[in-house]
This record gives sequence, structure tokens and C-alpha cells, in this order.
Amino acid sequence: MSTDDEMELKEHLKEISKRGVNLYLEGSPASPEEIARRFFVCEDAVYMPDFVMDEQGRLREVRYDKIEYR
Repeated sequence: MSTDDEMELKEHLKEISKRGVNLYLEGSPASPEEIARRFFVCEDAVYMPDFVMDEQGRLREVRYDKIEYR
């Protein structure tokens, strides 16, 4: 992936965060910059987003968890 892809993800996550959506990386609160960097740098694993909605169907959290290859 290119640095353009990383920048695009970071900007997308910033917009989501501005709307009040909480961002997590491996169970801990994380910044858009931290998530984008880890998403594109990790070579032995993939970070998969999990989208958490509230009772009204609004996005409330995005949780990135590491999925390891074997």
C-alpha cells in the first residue's frame, strides 16, 4: 500500500472521529494517525475493522483488531 492510501485512511478516520465515533486499536482508544500507521506498517498481521452500532443503527465505535497469519 502507498502512503497515499495511509493518508486517505487517516483523513477518513478523522472525519469519523469528528462525528463522535470512538476509535480503538487492539482494545484501547487510538488516534486516526496511530490506526492508519499500524494498519499499513504491520507485515505479519492484518488489522480488521469492526463497526459497532447503537440501538438506532448509528455508528458509535470502530475497533481495529489484529488478525494474525499462520
